[in-house]
Amino acid sequence: MLSVFVRNAELLKFLTVGAIAFIATSAMFFGLKWTVLQGKPVTANVIAVLLATVLSYVLNREWAFSARGGRQRRHEAAMFFLVAGIGLVINQLPLVVSRYALDYRTPDVSLLAENIADFLSATLIGTLLATAFRWWAMRKFVFPHAAESAAPRSRSVPAKR
Repeated sequence: MLSVFVRNAELLKFLTVGAIAFIATSAMFFGLKWTVLQGKPVTANVIAVLLATVLSYVLNREWAFSARGGRQRRHEAAMFFLVAGIGLVINQLPLVVSRYALDYRTPDVSLLAENIADFLSATLIGTLLATAFRWWAMRKFVFPHAAESAAPRSRSVPAKR
C-alpha cells in the first residue's frame, strides 16, 4: 500500500496543490460573485482562477515538481502561465455553457438553482477538465525531467574527404 503512494507521490502532490488552489478559487469566486462582482460570475471566476494560479505555480514549482527541472525559471514560468491560460479557458467553458447557452441564471431559474449550476459547472466540471489537461501539460511541457527538456542535439557533420 505504501509503495502505491511512493510510486504516485508526484501525482498526489499535484492533486494536493490542486485541492489548495480549488479551495482558494472557490472562496474567491463566491466571495467576488456575491459582493463586488454581482451579476458577473465569469469575471469573478476568471479573477479567482488567476489568483489561485499564481499560488499554484509557487506550490507546484517548490513542492509537487521539485524533483524535475532543466529549464530556466523564466521559460518555465512562461510555459506554466501559458498552460494555465489554456486551463483557464477550459475551466470557463462549462460555466459559459451553463449561464449563456442553457440559461441557468435568474430570473429564468431560482437563485438557489443558479448558484448550484454555477458551482457544478465552474467549480466542479470546469476544474476537473482543466486539472486533467494541466496534469498532462505540466509534466510534458512545464516541468519535464531534465533529460527531456535538454533533448540531444544531433548534428550530422559531413565527413572530410
